[in-house]
Amino acid sequence: MRVFVTGAAGYVGSHCLRGLLDDGHEAVVYDHLSTGHRGAVDERAELIEGDLADATLLRATLERGHFDAVMHFAASAEVGESVHDPLHYYRNNVANTLSLLEAMREFAIRRLVFSSTCATYGVPPTVPITEEMPQAPINPYGRTKLAIEWMLRDCATAWGLGSTALRYFNAAGAAADGTIGEHHDPESHLIPLVLQVALGQRDAIKIFGVDYPTPDGSCVRDYIHVEDLATVHRLAIESQSEGQFRYYNVGTGEGVSVKETIEASREVTGHAIPALPTARREGDPPQLYADPTKLMTELGWKPIYTDIRRTVETAWAWHQSHPSGFGASA
Repeated sequence: MRVFVTGAAGYVGSHCLRGLLDDGHEAVVYDHLSTGHRGAVDERAELIEGDLADATLLRATLERGHFDAVMHFAASAEVGESVHDPLHYYRNNVANTLSLLEAMREFAIRRLVFSSTCATYGVPPTVPITEEMPQAPINPYGRTKLAIEWMLRDCATAWGLGSTALRYFNAAGAAADGTIGEHHDPESHLIPLVLQVALGQRDAIKIFGVDYPTPDGSCVRDYIHVEDLATVHRLAIESQSEGQFRYYNVGTGEGVSVKETIEASREVTGHAIPALPTARREGDPPQLYADPTKLMTELGWKPIYTDIRRTVETAWAWHQSHPSGFGASA
């Protein structure tokens, strides 16, 4: 297929782009590079520097591209920022997706895979989380993603859009060959922050809360390797039918605590990695991990990376060779 990929200069998007290309598909990337990195975009894909808010450029790109499908990653994705600036999130996530869907309808593109999030569930009543649990997001970021899922569902009925919402848990790791990986500025994800300590870029890692009702008192999360995520996207786009809205949790089904993740990083790096217990962060649920049974059953998918140490190993290889991310190599 020929696939239009928004936000493929970002962390998850760049790995999914590579997976598409490796599987023989063609791709055109559309990204305004405000948070993504030109160096993350596979050279086999054409890169168009553009914003989804630019309706003229978007329509011209889709018109000339003759695309079969869209993968949509472009979005703002910081929970804390969304609380302080919700209108930016509604504009960038919801309004821009609306523009994309209008253009897709105009040019008869009826396959889409959407980067959603487990944040649409809010604080779940139990774990593991199944797809049929109530979606009750507790922050603007999660609410914008849920609003987009509503749009996709309605467009399936109205004009035959076929779409899949993939509700990620915690994306982690890096490409197995160490050539692309995670680079956010500022960084907010646990594994890169821990590895920055091992690299000497920060003194210690903070543990936000050690008194949760979990086995070791720290938060528990489901770390899904970014290459496993890429496989899910490829399977979803290849099996998508028009007029069908699907939704899946994308996780390993196993919870790993903050303390366990830090300990795995100590083993992988050989560094002591000092950890400083501190107060809980507001809004952090004690445990979030997926029940991926539906995804495994319907798409025949299984994660390759089920041990947190293997995931950390790939991240460590990336951060060692690219201590400044895409800014420089060691």
